[in-house]
Amino acid sequence: EQFGAWIISLSLCEREIELEEMGDYRLDRDARIKLSLGLYRGDADGEFDNPLGLMFDHHRGLLLVADTSNNRVQVFSYDDDDDGASFVSKFGEKGNQPGQLLNPWGLAIDHDHDRILVVDRLNNRVQSWSLSEQSFLSCIGRRGSGDLEFNSPQGVAIDKHHRRIIISDSNNHRLVFLSSIDLSLLFSIGKHGLQPGEFDFPSSIAIDDDRHRIIVADTFNHRVQVLSSIDGSFLFEFGSQGDQPGQFRNPHGVCIDNQDRIIITDRYNHRLQSFTHEGHHISSFDCGSEMPLAVAFDEHRGLIAFTAGNRVHVIGANQWLADTFTWR
Repeated sequence: EQFGAWIISLSLCEREIELEEMGDYRLDRDARIKLSLGLYRGDADGEFDNPLGLMFDHHRGLLLVADTSNNRVQVFSYDDDDDGASFVSKFGEKGNQPGQLLNPWGLAIDHDHDRILVVDRLNNRVQSWSLSEQSFLSCIGRRGSGDLEFNSPQGVAIDKHHRRIIISDSNNHRLVFLSSIDLSLLFSIGKHGLQPGEFDFPSSIAIDDDRHRIIVADTFNHRVQVLSSIDGSFLFEFGSQGDQPGQFRNPHGVCIDNQDRIIITDRYNHRLQSFTHEGHHISSFDCGSEMPLAVAFDEHRGLIAFTAGNRVHVIGANQWLADTFTWR
């Protein structure tokens, strides 16, 4: 049943990309977009096939993209002077051996341990790579529902305060907490359901460090759940199924900006939505015919990047949400 659901989801995703390639690129005419990477599907450097993960490396001024159907991660540098991005490097190739990838999705950067964490979705594991050298380090996990087992994991986030790595184990409908020191299992929370603290395919995760909270896109429940990062206990939720402001149709990506606003990719409503840290709707960013999935925030430049179809778009600082640009 889960395999059939995945095939349907993949087919829908392929159809979405075809529609977007034929559709009206409203984002190309949106003056708030500072930069777009990629266009048509491809496997050359700087081209993408269904990119589904994003992460800014604030320390090095880099943007990392999980080029999912090309089974690799691409790295770009960003130059404020010419409003351009340059391809730097790539790592990963198709396969199921250590250091190979099959449908990479979520990305996280662990500066304390000089590593990049990559959710290797269809291999049901998490791999780590050297941040400075981009060489393979280790992998953990296999298919299943037991300890250190995963079923189509998608998201990953690092809780620096509690030295934890949190994985959204999507098809097991739970969050898995690992030690950031040795990647050992600490505990897991959640099960399949509609109640608070239960999930229906949790996808992306973000950490609100200031408030010790975990923000979870609870995709098929069409809501966002906010949990304590101390013990994973439920705090509150916001959103419901629909197309009105504050409602969702399959929320996927989540990030937090420098003003503690929560930004969500509202996939089938073709928009990004922003919320206060209390879950109150602020505004929406219309993506036209494109369907956004991953989203990331660059706290040094105030940029918001998101993926849609085979492209990565970057919203300029202060161009959608005020006061996103601050020097740190």
